[in-house]
Amino acid sequence: MSVHNLSRLFAPERIAVIGASSDPGSVGGVVLENLTSGSFAGTVHPVSDRHAAARGIPAVASVSELPKPPDVAIVCTPAATVPGLVRECGEAGAAGVVVVSAGFSERGAAGAELERELREVAAGFRGLRVLGPNCLGFLNPGLGLNASFARARPRPGRVALVSQSGALVSAMLDWAEEEGVGFSAVISTGNMVDVDFGDLIDHLASDQQTQALILYMESITDPRKFMSAARAFVRSKPIVAYKAGRFPASAQAAASHTGALAGADDVYDAAFRRAGIVRVDAIADVFDVAELLARTPRTPRSRGARLAVVTNGGGPGVMAADALLARGGELASLDAETLTRLDAALPAQWSHGNPVDLLGDADGPRYAAALETVLADRGADAVLIVLTPQAMTDPGAVADTVAQTAAEARKPVLAAWMGGPAVREGRAGLEASGVPAYDTPERAVRAFMDLVEHGRLQGVLHETPRSLPVRFALDRPRMRDLLSGLVLQEPGTLTEVQSKALLEAYGIPVTRPLVARSPDEAVAAAERVGYPVVLKVDSRDVSHKTDAGGVATGLLRARQVRSAFAAIERSVAAYHPEARIDGVTVQPMATGPGQELIVGARRDPVLGAVILVGAGGTAAELLADTALELPPLNERLARRMLESLRVWPLLQGYRGRPGADLDALLEALMRFSYLIADCPEIAEVDVNPLLAGPDGVLALDARVVLEPGSAAHAPLPYWHLAIRPYPEELTTTAALSGGTPVTLRPIKAEDEPLWREMLAACSEESRRARFRGAVRITHEMAARFCFIDYDREMAVVAELVEEGRARLVGVGRFVADAERDEAEYAVLIADPWQGLGLSGLLTDRCLEIARSWGVRHVWGETEAENRRMLAVFRRHGFALRSQPHEGVVYATLDLS
Repeated sequence: MSVHNLSRLFAPERIAVIGASSDPGSVGGVVLENLTSGSFAGTVHPVSDRHAAARGIPAVASVSELPKPPDVAIVCTPAATVPGLVRECGEAGAAGVVVVSAGFSERGAAGAELERELREVAAGFRGLRVLGPNCLGFLNPGLGLNASFARARPRPGRVALVSQSGALVSAMLDWAEEEGVGFSAVISTGNMVDVDFGDLIDHLASDQQTQALILYMESITDPRKFMSAARAFVRSKPIVAYKAGRFPASAQAAASHTGALAGADDVYDAAFRRAGIVRVDAIADVFDVAELLARTPRTPRSRGARLAVVTNGGGPGVMAADALLARGGELASLDAETLTRLDAALPAQWSHGNPVDLLGDADGPRYAAALETVLADRGADAVLIVLTPQAMTDPGAVADTVAQTAAEARKPVLAAWMGGPAVREGRAGLEASGVPAYDTPERAVRAFMDLVEHGRLQGVLHETPRSLPVRFALDRPRMRDLLSGLVLQEPGTLTEVQSKALLEAYGIPVTRPLVARSPDEAVAAAERVGYPVVLKVDSRDVSHKTDAGGVATGLLRARQVRSAFAAIERSVAAYHPEARIDGVTVQPMATGPGQELIVGARRDPVLGAVILVGAGGTAAELLADTALELPPLNERLARRMLESLRVWPLLQGYRGRPGADLDALLEALMRFSYLIADCPEIAEVDVNPLLAGPDGVLALDARVVLEPGSAAHAPLPYWHLAIRPYPEELTTTAALSGGTPVTLRPIKAEDEPLWREMLAACSEESRRARFRGAVRITHEMAARFCFIDYDREMAVVAELVEEGRARLVGVGRFVADAERDEAEYAVLIADPWQGLGLSGLLTDRCLEIARSWGVRHVWGETEAENRRMLAVFRRHGFALRSQPHEGVVYATLDLS
């Protein structure tokens, strides 16, 4: 249901407290006191069957007795009473319920059953939203509203805090009070029977007071919703997350190398990177980043890691530099003009470089002159001001001067006022002036690098991949028949032959093994494929063939083949006495140069399928040189995975050794991504080794583990993926009025060059009509329109081939709200192809897709003079409403 009714829940006018009491020691008493002792201007109703009044306010026995339905009811009664009370709230017409009561799934099987009942009750009322149970409640400081049992009253601010831990909320509110940091919202999620992280991210994305979001997470309930919401939020505002539970006490045995290498916490890392979320590993860093986000509302987010350090002590400057370089940052290189200006403003003994050491007697004007000069240097992305309380230092006066200079800065300015009582007042003055201030340079640098990481991740969201030639036709019905046959006939682990058949069906080059049941068959197979050959044990029960002595390589003659066959049987039987040995596989030995890689996938129980690539071969686990990513992959994502590996220089070519064919390797990774997306039955898969050489790639071994029946009751398409892949199935063909064939297909990130060419073919009038004014087509804008979330938005492009090359000639787009209830529609046709019926074709297709999504209302707007668009709206049944004073016509269509 997403954001439906969340505005009423978190900005209510009428609140009912069920279980209200005058007892200051009870939860109901604390909640009622918090609601009534603040500046909340709404109405608060105590609900109690035990008290006639609470805190002097008349009480009613049940929610049904209230004069009007409450916007939100806060339940503070024992867990066993909660499902019935939530039912009463739903029947009374409440918009939301906050269940602070504990005693649910966190208390074992009986509590879990009670939570299941609560979830079913809540689902029975369309529009009723439930926060919790087992939560602290929420605070809306802008309304003076404390709807929780936390005692703190934070000031209004620009950062929202959403936490799965109520204890952390209390700690952070206490810290914020001491530091003077404010919040736009503070929400404790509890067990999330209804309102979850995805809902709250969507809600806060539309909140103008929220400019940044901090998440404390222990688990995700709906990964697809979470990823969509987070990716949309991060396009304009940062998210910082602390994920608890990094090291589970026990790990399940894995049937593949991938299962051993891809830990659950690594999968969360991959998900956060894909969503653009900055992850911090220490709770102290959450506080530091919160301060930086809260203190710099006017400062553009840093996209560079080049930091200039201004200090009155050489040692602290070195500390800052060490911390910066350890986190992958860079000391800004000051240009000649900056050095000349600093020479004129500073004593002759200054450090003449970065860090800029002002010497121990530096006063406010000296700090100000250095800060102003360094901020003007194009090589510095941000400045850190460090002060130590030396004999001639006035920390308060320096802080005032720094704050005045920083107020005009267009780059982030951070401060580290080192020490205790002597600098406390100066640090407080900086904070009050909006300059994030820390007690050590290291803490300041960590916060700065998290800000840099946010900028880097935003850049990734706007990257456009190259268009690789991976247009291969997949006979998906045949693929499903093949896979279904394997699932029915051979559940569990597939043989090497079967595993490679799946890879080959998706266009990944493989060595084709021949199965030999006896030494004679092995010799015949070796002579058929040609020496040298490799023998591998053929057994479903042996996961790691080399460990079991089940591999023999470099065999050059029949005698060696016979000997290797017998040795493999003896070795595997000794290693795994219960293993069923069906013989061996025989295949030609790859002799060319290349780097051994492992490519694999496994299904995470929370986040679904995850793809792994890394250094492969028998030492894969030992090297642990891997990168993880969520499918689907495009060229940029696949390349980024490879670039993060320590073996990346070897893939490029190193010391005379030839590099790999990177295009072939990237294509293989993308094809592998298609395989994982199309086959939810795959629980684990290893391709190890995948030989990447100058002449292409070759899968030398493969092992696929199937989970029969896992897709039998799929709740939605691609249910096993956290991100909806490219909807290739929506591609269709049509013809313009003159008969020219045109392909209608969803847009993709690789279309950016073609999309920009299409806009270049549009007149200024056409662009103005589409975008409601003059627009400057930047890469960021183009990436935003081409790189979309197919769960929430659809853009259908019209592609035709002209003089041998593809060209986009039009695009229809609808953007749905988070619940897919309403959608905004627009269409753009390049001028040379207007008047050929393309607007109608695109509109028909977009409305057809919107109906399949369950969208009930579509709306759009156009200028009153745009007769062609008005005609399209009329032909498709839109109701038109003119706004003459705006020169705009609004169009609405009911699809329900």
